[in-house]
Amino acid sequence: MNKAKRRGLALALTAVLLFGQTRTEAQISPTPDRNTTWGAVGTIALGLGAVSQLVMPRMFYADPEVTVGWKSRWHVSVLAPVATLTMLGVLNELAIKDMLKSDRPGCDDTNRGLAHCDTYGSPSTHAYGAFAALGHGVGVFLVDTTKWSGGKVTAGSLVGNVAIPFIAATVTAVSRGAGNWENTGQVLVGGTAGLMLGFVSGMAYSLMQRPECGYSGSLMCW
Repeated sequence: MNKAKRRGLALALTAVLLFGQTRTEAQISPTPDRNTTWGAVGTIALGLGAVSQLVMPRMFYADPEVTVGWKSRWHVSVLAPVATLTMLGVLNELAIKDMLKSDRPGCDDTNRGLAHCDTYGSPSTHAYGAFAALGHGVGVFLVDTTKWSGGKVTAGSLVGNVAIPFIAATVTAVSRGAGNWENTGQVLVGGTAGLMLGFVSGMAYSLMQRPECGYSGSLMCW
């Protein structure tokens, strides 16, 4: 092969490589935009819901037949269900998401691993945590009302165990979608799982742990 042919072949190979690289780069999906403000709103709402269940006292009618009003006790034992739900959330973030491999909005095979596409979105950990707090609160409220308070509803328990975590869960779910952090399906999967697990844990905890601390009169119960 003479020098002219070798030079032409080299130029042709160079052109093919450059053209192929240009085509590959052109096929990479753009990095999706994520709204950091909505992300912060969702995180704050999640924290509010979780804290509401961590510090919420057990409210109950001391003697529904003769006592007007309610007594309240804070239970250190609530750390058990809260810690359990928290560990399940950590497990979801570190393991379950990687098993399911559900891409976040705007992510695909071409940009996976880049900014905002370096983690998976389902089940949504934020939605799971916020709705787990709601489920836990609803479970505690139902048991405290029907079993320990003779069917009498206390406003404080309704607000602290249901209203506050409901608002927090709703804001969290909306913010995750509005901020383009997860799609509707990913939020629904996380929220549904959290609501169910939270409800079961709240029911089990409040059934096993009496709210009135016996006759000790202590403001803090185990």
